[in-house]
Amino acid sequence: MTLKEPHTGGFGLTESGLDRLSLGVAARLSRYLQVLTQARKMGRETISSQELADYTHVNSTQIRRDLSGFGKFGKRGVGYNVDALLAQIRRILHTSGQHNIALFGAGHLGQAIAGSGIFAEHGFRVVAVFDPDPEKVGQAIGSDGELTVRGYARIAEVVEQEGVVVGVLAVPTSAAQGVADDLVEAGVRIIFNYSDALLAVPPGVTVHTSSPAVDLLHALYFYLT
Repeated sequence: MTLKEPHTGGFGLTESGLDRLSLGVAARLSRYLQVLTQARKMGRETISSQELADYTHVNSTQIRRDLSGFGKFGKRGVGYNVDALLAQIRRILHTSGQHNIALFGAGHLGQAIAGSGIFAEHGFRVVAVFDPDPEKVGQAIGSDGELTVRGYARIAEVVEQEGVVVGVLAVPTSAAQGVADDLVEAGVRIIFNYSDALLAVPPGVTVHTSSPAVDLLHALYFYLT
C-alpha cells in the first residue's frame, strides 16, 4: 500500500507541513499509536478500523475520519497497513525522533518505569533518575542497570546537558509540587505526573496526570454502558 500525501489538511496538515492538532485528535491518535505498536509486536501486518475501535473505544467512523484527514491510508476490505500507519502517526505526533526524559523518584514505581521499555517504543529515553534519599543516590537502576540515581542538586545542570524535554514524577504527592517547581525553573515544559497532586504551573507548561483509578473508572464506564 502506498501512502498518499494530502495537499490540504483540515485535521492539521497544510502544504507547508504539520500544524497544531486539536487536543481531541492528538489524544485519539495517541491511542491508535498504542494499539498499532502492540499489533506490530504481535506480527500483525494489517488492522481494520473496527479492530482499532474495539481496542480504543473510539467509534470506527471517527477513526476513519481522523485518519482520512491526513491522507489515504486504508484499503476497503483489507484495512490499514500496520507499519505504514504507525510510521505516519509517529510523524504526525512528532515521535519519530528521540526525546529525553528525566525521572524523579527511584522507589518501586520509579524503578518499574526505568526498567520498562514502554517509553523507548515511542521515541522517549530516560536519561537521568533523581531521588533525594541519600541511600538511593548512586544505585544502578533500569533494565540493564544503565542508569545511576542522582541527587536533586544537579537537576538544572543535567536538564541542560542532556536536553531533557519531559520530567516524569514518580514521587509522593507531598513532594510533587516542589519537584515540579524545580523542573520549571530548570526549563522543562512538559511534566508527566504519577502522583495525586494538583500541580500549579505557569502558562506554557503542560502537565499530564496519570491515575490508575481514573483509568479504571473510564474502563468501568464502557463496561457498564
